[in-house]
Amino acid sequence: MKKDYTKSGFLSFAITIWALVCAVFVGFFPNFSWLMLFAILVPIIASILFNNYYNRSGLVLCRVLVGALFVFSSFTKGVDPLGTKYKMLDYFIAYNIEWLNDFALALAIILIMAEFVVGICLILNLLPRLATLGASLLMIFFTISTFFDAIYNLVPDCGCFGTAIKMSNWQTFFKNLIILAVLIPLIFNNKSLVNKRVTILGQSLFTFIFLGLFVGFEIYNVRHLPVIDFMDWKVGRDMKPVENPEPADIYLTFKNIETGETEEYLSPNYPWNDSVWMSQWEFVSQRQEGGTQSLGFSILNEDGDDFTHLLFETEKLFVIVAPYLNEMTDNDFAECQRIYDFAIDNEYSYLWITSVNPEYVYELQEKYYMFDEVYYGDELELKSMVRSNPGLILMDNGVIIDKWSKIDFPTEDEL
Repeated sequence: MKKDYTKSGFLSFAITIWALVCAVFVGFFPNFSWLMLFAILVPIIASILFNNYYNRSGLVLCRVLVGALFVFSSFTKGVDPLGTKYKMLDYFIAYNIEWLNDFALALAIILIMAEFVVGICLILNLLPRLATLGASLLMIFFTISTFFDAIYNLVPDCGCFGTAIKMSNWQTFFKNLIILAVLIPLIFNNKSLVNKRVTILGQSLFTFIFLGLFVGFEIYNVRHLPVIDFMDWKVGRDMKPVENPEPADIYLTFKNIETGETEEYLSPNYPWNDSVWMSQWEFVSQRQEGGTQSLGFSILNEDGDDFTHLLFETEKLFVIVAPYLNEMTDNDFAECQRIYDFAIDNEYSYLWITSVNPEYVYELQEKYYMFDEVYYGDELELKSMVRSNPGLILMDNGVIIDKWSKIDFPTEDEL
């Protein structure tokens, strides 16, 4: 029997539109909702039952939509691969596979690259059947992992769109189901996706060109700073709290390395200066309740006194951010010493912020004279201030004037 392409085309278009409508409403359901789940299951079941009703136009629409989402997702992460690395470390801790920690950055770059290649191939119809297979494998992995994440809240934010878009674990899981609803017709009709206009060799060549360019883009963002900064500490932002701010309560969650037990503390009321305790517990996440402050953290001296106001009230202030001060090289220290000498000679202020134990700082103070003003902050926040260890920030009365990675510290002439 000859298929009625008018009706089938309308049906496939209707199923896809329903999935897109669900994608819009996911934003209103940060927690689990039977209504949202039922609404999403409708296009999933329909796309399975009526997969043979998708004509060429319907498949092209699905291919472009899935590809565009993969490209967008990979770009928001590729602009900040270190952020994805940090998120992977959280997952390694949650799943007790910390032996992978040393490979976190490489795995992050490869995963982001895979997302991009699959997405760009679907959009441009390059090796479409292989790209559909890749998208299917990635979505199976993402859907299963985010389901367990939503059930057990292993990691508060999966980082699916980097720091550009924040989603709850249930929203992320629902989002993945919606992608499956649009991807399923491509899986069932993969034989119809063959690109006959360009040879396999030509499609492969274009794919490898895009792959190489994107990996280069990722490596650039690792070595330098993200070309687009989606984080709060972006150049030009005034970080000063609003006038008459309401105090914010910052809660920090730590996990015992041996037992897996978690404890939540109201910052700064946790034993951050206890080296034994810090060696037994790992930082997991933080959350904020109430308040109107721009900053969600504080910088403290070794006695636990709050000195956050220095960031807002100091003119011409160089801030060296080194969450992992103990991992810095001799060249890193030399560059920081150069910036310190410039600051002293040109009437700039200067301070360090780190998350290491004060005892290690005492050792450095005996070797370097630039550690005269050191403060301590939350590791997670320090990593979001500047994606480098160490990183340099120039502030003026709370306004971020500029930021540099450790390989881009400015020369005296540039300053």
